[in-house]
Amino acid sequence: MSGRLLRLACTAAAAQVVLAPAVAPAPATAAPGPQRPVAELLTDLQRLYRQAEQATETYNATEVALKEQRARMGRLDRELAHARLTLEDSRVDAGRLARQQYQGATSIPAYLRVLLARDPQQALDEGQVLGQLAREHAKTVGRLTDSEKQRDELARKARKALDAQLDLAQRQRKQRDDVRARLGQVERLLASLNRDQLNALAGFEQNGIDAAQRQFMASGALGTDRAPSAQGDRAVRYAVDQLGKPYVWGATGPGAYDCSGLTSQAWIHAGTVIPRTSQEQWARLRHIPLRELRPGDLVIYFPEATHVALYLGRGMVVQAPRPGARVKVSPIAANPVLGAVRPDPGGEPLKGYVPPRLPQGSPKGSDQGYSSAAAPATAAR
Repeated sequence: MSGRLLRLACTAAAAQVVLAPAVAPAPATAAPGPQRPVAELLTDLQRLYRQAEQATETYNATEVALKEQRARMGRLDRELAHARLTLEDSRVDAGRLARQQYQGATSIPAYLRVLLARDPQQALDEGQVLGQLAREHAKTVGRLTDSEKQRDELARKARKALDAQLDLAQRQRKQRDDVRARLGQVERLLASLNRDQLNALAGFEQNGIDAAQRQFMASGALGTDRAPSAQGDRAVRYAVDQLGKPYVWGATGPGAYDCSGLTSQAWIHAGTVIPRTSQEQWARLRHIPLRELRPGDLVIYFPEATHVALYLGRGMVVQAPRPGARVKVSPIAANPVLGAVRPDPGGEPLKGYVPPRLPQGSPKGSDQGYSSAAAPATAAR
């Protein structure tokens, strides 16, 4: 996105919890002017961001899979190199035994003395020596056979892993292009709006968020404030330290973050590794009722689990909202809540918890979250 359009995206705020996504797509060349109601514009923008958001999470998940596949490929390459060295050693041993058999015992002076002896005990010892040679030969042949099988199996796995890696890389490139195309639709819609429409859009969004937050807090969905665990406290303080840093698509810090990049890094710094994407965080972490929320827990948004924030307490969250925005403190109901998860379900609450001090202006800026920014400028690796 251009700088101007990013500023428009910040000001123009995309969607609100009480609005349902539009079914029909917005025209690519929507005409500016008062003909289109603000609610319709907001719904169209919401739909476009949501589509880009889903493509973003898919891309992020593929990026994780590709990273894991590259690591597996590296392990297989190292194992294959070791297997080839082992096979070479086995072939050297087999060659040595073959030469010994061809040359007879003359190459083994100690054995030669046994073979020339006329004493029966020495003859018995000769049989033991020959048996030992036979066993050594069988063992060497067995190692050679096993080494060849191991090499062939590892080579097969390496070829299969490489094919999977190439497939993931191709899939990632297509997903990147999908994100770019969908965000291009956002740019065109924002560019079609005049100043009055943008101002009306921002006011309409903010009014909706305020109303949604009042309704959410009055519903009793949240229980009384709870103290976090020691790890939850560290995660919260890490997230608070990131306030004001820009949202960047696919970023995991330290200079910028997307939504799940912020939450995953906060918990990594707290001492617990959690999944990278919001969808995997929702799928794999322990679900908890909203009334049991405590600081450090993760709040998941939208039916597809495509946005996530870190609970701060008192009905507020820390989040990386969307393109053009910065990490900020937002109302928990700024987006439609799907549920909550806890990365450390066994963590004991702290006694005498004191929340971190928030810098001035941390709640300012766009609250709406979509977990997508501009698609990456570089080609997929």
